[in-house]
Amino acid sequence: MGLKTKDLLGVSSLTSDEIRLILETSESFKEVSGREIKKVPALRGKTVVNLFFEPSTRTRTSFELAAKRLSADVINFSPSTSSIVKGETLLDTARNIESMQADIIVLRHSSPGAAETLAKGVRSSVINAGDGWHEHPTQALLDLFTIKERKPNIEGLTVTIVGDIAHSRVARSNIFALTKLGATVRLVAPPTMIPLHVDRFGVSVFSSLDAGLEGADVIIMLRLQLERLGRAFFPSIREYARLYCLTMDRMKRAKPDVMIMHPGPLNRGVEIAPEIADSQSAVILDQVANGVAVRMGLMYLLSGSGQA
Repeated sequence: MGLKTKDLLGVSSLTSDEIRLILETSESFKEVSGREIKKVPALRGKTVVNLFFEPSTRTRTSFELAAKRLSADVINFSPSTSSIVKGETLLDTARNIESMQADIIVLRHSSPGAAETLAKGVRSSVINAGDGWHEHPTQALLDLFTIKERKPNIEGLTVTIVGDIAHSRVARSNIFALTKLGATVRLVAPPTMIPLHVDRFGVSVFSSLDAGLEGADVIIMLRLQLERLGRAFFPSIREYARLYCLTMDRMKRAKPDVMIMHPGPLNRGVEIAPEIADSQSAVILDQVANGVAVRMGLMYLLSGSGQA
């Protein structure tokens, strides 16, 4: 069984079987990163283009490493030095890139729906590396992969997601992914950071962090996007930290073997106390490492190599 689509635009369009297939395929690639020579020839002769309209050292580097470990050629395309600054459209840019025989285009863009627009206009496979406040599917997939390493059966787990849910593409993709695999999802945030009609996604909503953490198996702390939000959604950073920072005392409300996750980069002391970020409960560095394996598995499947 392979993926039924040439693109990965969001977790919302994946079936639970397709999610499991990506995770299983990724598991076989994790071993590659532990080798002395960290390469396999699975994508030899293929070209992967990283087209990032938003800065993201972490995600772009992860995709670049994943492609290189599959032996693909990699081009990092910078819109700030391209014809886009002269008025060229996203689709025109992508078609020019495609004419250079690009097989996979990894797109990060500030506009929701940009990846879908691109996918409709090119023959190359398109991977959404984050589009506005819409989705960040590979982050959700690597989060699932990381959870399964410690807690193999996701069905029945209680996962609490804390932070700015309304403006988080990570939260949205994780909600879709976790509920499709049978987890119970709780959202914790100030009322100003909870999207309207979020209950239709089959989640529970809490404004109290203490209540939302009770008995949790996994806690996903979201980054407070200070560069985008300003102060419109909470009185001050100090006030936000007082109410929603994960501390040792608060963590005791969760299960003893709770996993602490964060998509990075961390705002230490705002979203999460330093002693928790550096503790055995935190799997933040595991998430980074697993991101490479998951993106390897995904590119392998989308390239057609994973077709039966």
